Amino acid sequence: MPQMLLPIFPTGMNYINDHIGFQEQEGIVYYFHGMLPVFSHAKEDLASFRFITSQLVAGGNVKLIEISRAFGISYINVKRNVAKLRKEGSEAFFKPARGRSAHILTPELIEKAQQLLYKGHNATEVGKRLNIKGPTIRKAIQAGKLKRKKTESKGNLRQDHYDQK
Repeated sequence: MPQMLLPIFPTGMNYINDHIGFQEQEGIVYYFHGMLPVFSHAKEDLASFRFITSQLVAGGNVKLIEISRAFGISYINVKRNVAKLRKEGSEAFFKPARGRSAHILTPELIEKAQQLLYKGHNATEVGKRLNIKGPTIRKAIQAGKLKRKKTESKGNLRQDHYDQK
């Protein structure tokens, strides 16, 4: 004959449902099934939070709406996290985010942009001439793909001023 599970929780518990609760102590969030701690993570560890709450839903211990209400997060975000867990597994929550690459700057455009920069044009002007946004040119300069025109100063006049005479 099955025994009834009593909902006994430690004091100061926040309830997700009748069987699962959580509590934060000294920067660590603990998840409990009754009195038994089942998961824990640092308060600031968003990846672990998403993984653990998705695991609770996927395991059938809580419902999507219960996580949404208990933590004050949107239902759709919880649903996306659960789908991510089911499709990609636990490592999906902990792999580094993919960076974007500037596919706009082809080798030909980089060469043209570099020529314009050497002629003394700023990033905004180069972008306008090549039909590219100025911030894209600035990011390429910061990434080292493009270089600004070098001007060495002698007093208040630039070096290229002396070269013209």
